[in-house]
Amino acid sequence: RPPVFLLLLIQMAANGQPEKQDGGEGEEPVLSLLDVLEEDDALEDKACAVLGACDAEKCSYPEGYVRRQALYACNTCTPNREDPAGICLACSYKCHEGHDLFELYTKRNFQCDCGNAKFKQLECKLFPEKENCNSLNKYNQNFFGVFCTCKRPYPDPEDEVQDEMIQCIVCEDWFHGRHLGAVPPEHMDFQEMICQICMDRCSFLWAYAAYIAIPPVTKITSAEMDPESKDIKVDDSLAEGILGEDGLNIKSGEQKEEITTPFIKEEINMPNGASTSAETNQKCADGEGSHLLKSEGSPQSVCKLKEMKVSPGSKANTATYWPSNWRSKLCSCDDCKKMYTQLEVLFLLDENDTVQAYENKGKTQQATESRDPLMTALSSMNRVQQVELICEYNDLKTELTDYLKRFAEEGKVVKTEDIKQFFEELRSRKRRRLDGMQYYCS
Repeated sequence: RPPVFLLLLIQMAANGQPEKQDGGEGEEPVLSLLDVLEEDDALEDKACAVLGACDAEKCSYPEGYVRRQALYACNTCTPNREDPAGICLACSYKCHEGHDLFELYTKRNFQCDCGNAKFKQLECKLFPEKENCNSLNKYNQNFFGVFCTCKRPYPDPEDEVQDEMIQCIVCEDWFHGRHLGAVPPEHMDFQEMICQICMDRCSFLWAYAAYIAIPPVTKITSAEMDPESKDIKVDDSLAEGILGEDGLNIKSGEQKEEITTPFIKEEINMPNGASTSAETNQKCADGEGSHLLKSEGSPQSVCKLKEMKVSPGSKANTATYWPSNWRSKLCSCDDCKKMYTQLEVLFLLDENDTVQAYENKGKTQQATESRDPLMTALSSMNRVQQVELICEYNDLKTELTDYLKRFAEEGKVVKTEDIKQFFEELRSRKRRRLDGMQYYCS
């Protein structure tokens, strides 16, 4: 990546240009350098979030079962649904370059399999001293390149519907939004999702969902009735198991394209033995319209889960969506911890287990490592070298500014070939100067 000062100079020139230009009929539109730089920055931020703090040079196997890391599955080395295996970021670069890889995003508590007994004809180039298998690793259908209840690849060349995929935090499979039983809320409104299958397996979560989960979006359609009627009805295919027995009736004056409905219609409070006064209540993390939740905690010996009364209508055949910090509201008494352990979901008590925490760690590391290379080089030089480098920098800045200024004044787009030409001419001039100096000294 070029030094920061060079990017700033290119941006200065690009700011004076139109954002995009059509190359004429039959030609693709040309992007300005500013567009390219902005897209590059966005891709870099996304990559840092996805890869977290993963090391691209060292195999993660010596770290043991890593709390969370970016993983890949190699269809070249384990084809035809053979024994599933996962490899770390560094091994995907060094040991499986050019292979057919499935990107799995992140998985928790996983140890790199690269080169172990699952790979019959491949030895890990980075850390070959591996055990035959990692007995604590967990695998699902994603390691064979299929996702969701529809068991399709991603991206799916046969799927014409544009649909975001969401990862379940329990089974860590990925699901199409339309296959989760109800339309998901806006992505920014929730932090984590638990699929229908995992909700049924961990049925205790329905009690919490009634109080703190974010309701899915329920679309409404015009009622098939007398045209003069102003009533509308809720689409039962999305609202089943979520609305109360009497359904929901909205007048046309209040009609919207989509509405949200709580899992339990009546307003209720989290039973934790705290006062019911209004001063002790606080809104859930999902914002306005949420159920009221007690702000005072109960003694550790009291199980909040046992005190909850779950409405028969609170269970729905849908996924559930959870706001930030919802894990902190789970009961952590000894009995509940035993239940979490038996269900293999003890990680729900760990807020550092979240993908958000993982992504923040990656972004923090990226910000630390993004120091200007020029300043890094200067700090390691003596004073004479520093002066020489600064002089070279000033010369380069002047020549590049003058070169790009012509494009800005004429409103032309700076292309890759133009930048290459600039540096080729710069090297040519420098080479002639060096040759002249050698001739003069001789």
